[in-house]
Amino acid sequence: MVDIEKLENDARKHASKAVDLDSKGKSEDAVFFYVEAAQALISVREQLISDRQQSRTSSIGLNEIVRLIHDYIKRAEGIKENLKSKPAASIHLKNTSEKGVERARYLLSQALDQDEQKHYEAAFKLYQEAITLCLNEKKNINNAKQKEQLDRFAYQALERAEELKKTELNPASHIRLPSPPRDEVIQQEEQQPLDIDEKSMNISDKRAKLSPHELDVLRRGSKINGRDYVPFFDIDLRERFAFQTPFVDPHGPLKLAPKQQSHFQRWARPDEIMSEPKMIMALSYFSIKQDLISDCSFVASLAVSVQYEKKFNKRIITSIIYPQNKQGEPVYNPCGKYMIRFHLNGVWRKVIIDDTLPIDHSNRLLCSSTTNKNEIWVSLLEKAYMKVMGGYDFPGSNSTVDLHALTGWIPELVSLHQPDSTFDKDKEFDRMFERFHAGHVLITVATPNLSKEEEDRSGLVSSHAYALLDMRKIGTHKLIMLKNPWSHLEWKGNFSDFDTRNWTPELVKALNYDPKLQVDVDNGVFWIDYNSLCHHFENFYLNWSPSLFSHTSCIHNSWPARQGPVKDLYNLGDNPQYVLRAQPKTKSTIWILLTRHITERQDFAVNLVFITLFVYKNGGNKVYYPNEIKPLQDSVKTNSAHYLVKLVTDDEDSNGPTFYTLVVSQYEKNIDIYYSLRVYATCQFSLTPVPEYYNPRYQQEITGEWKGKTAGGCQNNTATYKNNPVYQLVLNNREGNNHIKIELRAPKQFQVGFEITCTETNVSNAPGEFQKTESGSYRSGFCVLTLDNIPGGTYTIRPATFDPNRESPFFLNVASSHQCALTKLQ
Repeated sequence: MVDIEKLENDARKHASKAVDLDSKGKSEDAVFFYVEAAQALISVREQLISDRQQSRTSSIGLNEIVRLIHDYIKRAEGIKENLKSKPAASIHLKNTSEKGVERARYLLSQALDQDEQKHYEAAFKLYQEAITLCLNEKKNINNAKQKEQLDRFAYQALERAEELKKTELNPASHIRLPSPPRDEVIQQEEQQPLDIDEKSMNISDKRAKLSPHELDVLRRGSKINGRDYVPFFDIDLRERFAFQTPFVDPHGPLKLAPKQQSHFQRWARPDEIMSEPKMIMALSYFSIKQDLISDCSFVASLAVSVQYEKKFNKRIITSIIYPQNKQGEPVYNPCGKYMIRFHLNGVWRKVIIDDTLPIDHSNRLLCSSTTNKNEIWVSLLEKAYMKVMGGYDFPGSNSTVDLHALTGWIPELVSLHQPDSTFDKDKEFDRMFERFHAGHVLITVATPNLSKEEEDRSGLVSSHAYALLDMRKIGTHKLIMLKNPWSHLEWKGNFSDFDTRNWTPELVKALNYDPKLQVDVDNGVFWIDYNSLCHHFENFYLNWSPSLFSHTSCIHNSWPARQGPVKDLYNLGDNPQYVLRAQPKTKSTIWILLTRHITERQDFAVNLVFITLFVYKNGGNKVYYPNEIKPLQDSVKTNSAHYLVKLVTDDEDSNGPTFYTLVVSQYEKNIDIYYSLRVYATCQFSLTPVPEYYNPRYQQEITGEWKGKTAGGCQNNTATYKNNPVYQLVLNNREGNNHIKIELRAPKQFQVGFEITCTETNVSNAPGEFQKTESGSYRSGFCVLTLDNIPGGTYTIRPATFDPNRESPFFLNVASSHQCALTKLQ
């Protein structure tokens, strides 16, 4: 639930800061905080109006709130106008000695933090480095006050270091063998990466222990665009951020986008272009602005994440930035090293960057940032994400992928105009409206490819992502607030700032909307009616909170290209398959997310691998024929990294366990793929691979052919059927639990099948005992039969084509749980 009291406190804090800065002549900073104060009050007013039935109150009256909103916005716009006619104010930058003192202070603070957490060896080393830095910096400083500060830092560090040597440190502990590289550490089964945050999400993941193979899959997914981004472990919370000299990323600077290159002057650290660099001055989606990089979906993702964090007071975006203070808030690091945690290729991973940013000849940032010139969180998050993607020359993405990386929330794509789309406009609005205001979903939207004329007429940008910031129902009107990541260029149609026909006095009052004021403000934020949005936009990108579900589990696996045919149009038997055993006590929701691990830049830019997931309600049995049983949903192969299937259990499923078979599928399988399969559910469940009873050592294959007389056709051809090739299968044991699988493969233009007859058994009363059975209907190029719990003995297999005189080679393959012998009889 939205915290009105916190919003009020934010409004007071921002307004007080704005007035103070205004009175001191710090105009640009004052504008930022006036806008933030107004936005906080707008949120308070919205909640008071929507929650009247709950009798929620504010310490500020509604009329006073409206007055203050107008006053703050008008003052901000007035300052902006005055600034246009004035030369840019000079910025006081810290000199070398001031930066040295700041690094010394930070080194000491990091040592104290490690000391407090009882990490005494790490603390001792940091104390030593703080002392060294203080002594070195003091040699080059003439300022008495700065010398005094350095003396105080050095004395404090020395005193505590000496105490640690006497009380906490074992002299022998100073001799350390080198640790293995992190990319090797994750091969060890006892090392488990962090994935779902069970505490903050209130979700249970009983299968937290990963197998060695799964750890290997995650290790392979670590190398993205030639660099290692290893899974995030508990130990990474102790990452070192303090150094005597500014940290330099060993991977070097990122490749620039073409538009950046044309303006680029140099790489600069924040303290080289900002007077007082801060990580965050005030979280705001208004202040975020995209610049010269084609990452609109990422910047839109940042905007909706910030809007959620402010509205619901839950850290979903600031929690992924390190270093952090004791309150878990990210902080500016004068030593220049940062760690960002992204959810990539199935698990949270760490990305290390330095704080150098591209600037032009005027010291203007050539990357996304905020309107507050001392704030760096947007620029750092973007740099970390662009590093993973191979550079600032980003090929583009979509917001479900970006938001999943930022938050780990479940991605869903809703297409508005696909020919076979089941999109129900009104039902979808109601679903999004309810969940959006409950804090269950983050939403962005995207336009299709638009002509220049369409762009000029509508005010929209072609193939562009927009952040969805608000949804309102007022009478018969359904209105949506969007933000263009560029922070300018707005919608020109119904309910735009220039629309004088649709903005009635009732709507203006309900939305606290001032048409006169908004006409002069182009900040990229605008209202649009839902019908216009559905007409002019192409997709909704939704990311759902995992906290909607009480249970989750995940399997990480691989699918070699050599496993099975290139296309699975006829045979799914070689596809990865899983049994989902659900135990719903009431009607329950189950979502299944298939994520393909992407590691190459060209895979992001031109994704040629199409994946999907078939879900069958068939008792959890292995599926061989794609169309023999209809999947629960029509599965469309997508070249996105994610594919989501949503299920709702039936009332009859509450009577006992319900078994589903999940089948991973590709369009054309030409490369090895690695993937993660995660299930979220509101009921208890288990997720396991479909059991395989067959021992690879006992698999046998024979090449045969139907030719001349032996092309006898099926049983309908009584005179010639007996001429077909015959093979003998011997299970030389006295067990009653033999499992066999027989596959017959031939060119697809032939309809094929086979018959198997038991001629002798070595044991009686086996559960699967039979006299004669067959593979079923004749099929194009492939058929299969599985036999479970059959007795040891001798069997004959007769493969055939449906029509006689159809000459062709074929392959007869037998897989068995026990030792067997397959030979040709005729």
